[in-house]
Amino acid sequence: MTGTMNCDAIAPWYRWLEYAGFGRALERRREALLGDVADARRVLVLGDGDGRALAALLRANLRATIDYVDVSAGMLELARARAGDGRVRYHHADALAMRFEDGAYDLVVTHFFLDCFGARDQERLVERVGCALSPGARWLVSEFREPGLFVAMLYWFFGITTGLRTRELADHHETFERNGFR
Repeated sequence: MTGTMNCDAIAPWYRWLEYAGFGRALERRREALLGDVADARRVLVLGDGDGRALAALLRANLRATIDYVDVSAGMLELARARAGDGRVRYHHADALAMRFEDGAYDLVVTHFFLDCFGARDQERLVERVGCALSPGARWLVSEFREPGLFVAMLYWFFGITTGLRTRELADHHETFERNGFR
């Protein structure tokens, strides 16, 4: 069983729940390095939610085509409404089960997504996505790093509202290093 969460039940309120908990801090984190990836041409975005970060990515990079993957149909609808269909293909799929084209992407984006996976599933995901990357590809990550009471409360909340089974942060740095990323 994967740790993937389905946000359909909270999709309409997700943005406001995030603002209540973090203000605009997560939004700023998602957008902080967009200038560094403005040259990407083929992008894979995994589990990025309601489309705010997708819209910002599209504004920062005027030529990229994007495959946007989310297990939540509600989040996909919000993302499509916010970012449109022009350069984005939306995939209603579980990233652990979806087939990716070998060597297709020069950028992967995961914002507050890897924390949804335990160590074993995170390893599987990074291995699978790694095969879909072209030489020299980059992986843009925004992620929680420190476990603590607040993160434990987030796991509790998302477990109840989305079915998330993961209950603790896996160290994504170690996972990336084991798979040849730096």
